[in-house]
Amino acid sequence: MNNHWSSYQPGSFYDELITGRGSPRTAARGAINLFQQLDADEMAARREAAELAIREMGISFTVYTEGGNIDRAWPFDIIPRVISAKQWKKVSRGLMQRSRALNCFIDDIYNKQRILAEGIVPADIVLESSNYKPQCQGMSPRYGVWAHICGSDLVRNADGRFYVLEDNLRVPSGVSYMVENREITKRVLPELFENYSILPVDDYPSQLYRTLASLSPRDRKRPCIVVLTPGIYNSAYFEHAFLAHGMGAELVEGPDLIVGDDDCVYMRTVDGPMRVDVVYRRIDEDFMDPEAFREDSVLGVPGLMRAWKAGKVAIANAPGSGVADDKVVYAYVPEMIRYYLGEKPLIDSVPTYLCMDPKDRTYVLNNLDKLVVKPANESGGYGIMVGPHASAATRRRFAGLIEKNPRNYIAQPTLSLSTAPTYCDGGIEPRHLDLRPFILQGKDSWVTPGGLTRVALVKGSLVVNSSQGGGSKDTWIVEGKA
Repeated sequence: MNNHWSSYQPGSFYDELITGRGSPRTAARGAINLFQQLDADEMAARREAAELAIREMGISFTVYTEGGNIDRAWPFDIIPRVISAKQWKKVSRGLMQRSRALNCFIDDIYNKQRILAEGIVPADIVLESSNYKPQCQGMSPRYGVWAHICGSDLVRNADGRFYVLEDNLRVPSGVSYMVENREITKRVLPELFENYSILPVDDYPSQLYRTLASLSPRDRKRPCIVVLTPGIYNSAYFEHAFLAHGMGAELVEGPDLIVGDDDCVYMRTVDGPMRVDVVYRRIDEDFMDPEAFREDSVLGVPGLMRAWKAGKVAIANAPGSGVADDKVVYAYVPEMIRYYLGEKPLIDSVPTYLCMDPKDRTYVLNNLDKLVVKPANESGGYGIMVGPHASAATRRRFAGLIEKNPRNYIAQPTLSLSTAPTYCDGGIEPRHLDLRPFILQGKDSWVTPGGLTRVALVKGSLVVNSSQGGGSKDTWIVEGKA
């Protein structure tokens, strides 16, 4: 190996590209061979080319700070993550199974509530959750699907197996960066694609369009689909615009839509109102419709819930789908799979301790130095305590928070998150990462080949969120490799 790789030590963690003996994994062999041929100057040049491409393509994300919103260029590492197609096939089946069960659960909660009546999931943790929306009771969207787009976060432990860390069912984001990561890699490392059969990801917008079109209440060859955004100041606005453009859909804000006396949704155009069939909402449901949820919302569309309940418009993800997007409910997903599908889970969840359970709470409070503590409904890596890395004062503070509101906290073992070679400060070093694939469900189901790999750019850190200093890698699913 050249000077980049000769000193690379994967350590005790499972490394995505390099075995414990220091040799490339079979699926990654071609990529590693190419990188070994690049000297220090060439690696630096490729990284600069990637940063230039990111600026030219306008790939950015917004970080919210006390001083205001800051637009930042997308942090990207040029060394891809490589997974064999054979391995990914098993993961995909597990994710589809999980998505089916979660949608059965949401449909059940807003209708017969069988799983609550039979005591498999405690009724109070669902019905008293802020994510449970009584306004949705009695609804059953087309195909029984509520969460049409799900982003499930996967991690790989020291045993090399994938585990689901959490499910994102409300307004999952990040898929545009998955597509753009591939485009950047093609630009700066074109030779990597010459001898590899890498499954494409650039068809995501067309797959999303097909999923959304299948929800249309009107039988039309090309239904009218809109992407509803809170506006340019939202952290994911880049993605909203990207997906609208990729689908050939209109990007709209609340005032662009109106609900008529006929309960149909119309888009204001220069040629007059145009009926909308499907709303892909990228706005939190609490702000979606001031008639049904927060009266003070100026972002939503008055009457949108009325139109949805009348069957005149489809909404993805459906209002109320967040009832399954709760880290306490997450602990019961394996039971949902067995209950609704009569199947054994094909992909494992991370063991989870519920602080609302007295026995679990005692264990958590006695082992805060070993566990990761998470609030039930936060996202973006906020409000998390990683016990082994936390100070004694922080652990005491979290003990107080748990005792004050045990329902709002869960704890999980501190996982030995897998690593991958990452180009940092002119050298190659292992960095921890996770993976967010996206599962689409409408008339049919589809899982992205790979997903968004997020990497903790800070040495030793387990926090991969871009808002918390993380970055990203292109993710390859490679055919023909073991």
